[in-house]
Amino acid sequence: MSKVRSVCVYCGSSGQVSEEYKKAAHDLGTLIGSAGLRLVYGGGRVGLMGITADAALAAGGEVVGIIPDHIQVREVDHGGLTELHVVDSMHTRKRMMVEKSDAFIVMPGGLGTLDEAFEIITWRQLGLHDKPVVIANIDGYWDPLRDLLTHIRATGFGRGEIESYFTFVDSVHAILPALRRAPDALQKIAVERL
Repeated sequence: MSKVRSVCVYCGSSGQVSEEYKKAAHDLGTLIGSAGLRLVYGGGRVGLMGITADAALAAGGEVVGIIPDHIQVREVDHGGLTELHVVDSMHTRKRMMVEKSDAFIVMPGGLGTLDEAFEIITWRQLGLHDKPVVIANIDGYWDPLRDLLTHIRATGFGRGEIESYFTFVDSVHAILPALRRAPDALQKIAVERL
């Protein structure tokens, strides 16, 4: 993984989820920290976000949190991070997360996770970045999204290349190998478009 040094993880802030999702978040954080990668995320201490950050720190990794001040005042920021950036808006947060990351991982989550996932995939489609995006389909969580993307393409609202902007994996342990393969896949896509 020579080019990927820093990974952004988008995931839910809810703690009221299945133990399977919590375990996946813990395993992902452990893998990121153990691999010597830096985790960039939304800066929270709750839900899957907090579990992922804690596990990465426990595995010796660096963790960078970026949290808007209107969320921080609710006292949900993580106090033990390598870096915590308090910013003025969600737009600033998302921009900084992109700037500080070499790749993106989408874990199970709610509306905020969907917002971030669609934005980063759309930016990839528009050529605003060429960084890999991996969607972790833990326990089939993102199957409805996969169906929606197929529907978008089938109805003509997305081209055939829509699925070249991201990779679906079905387990946490498949994420880092997918990131390792991504630079070759992205280069192949770029050549095919010439």
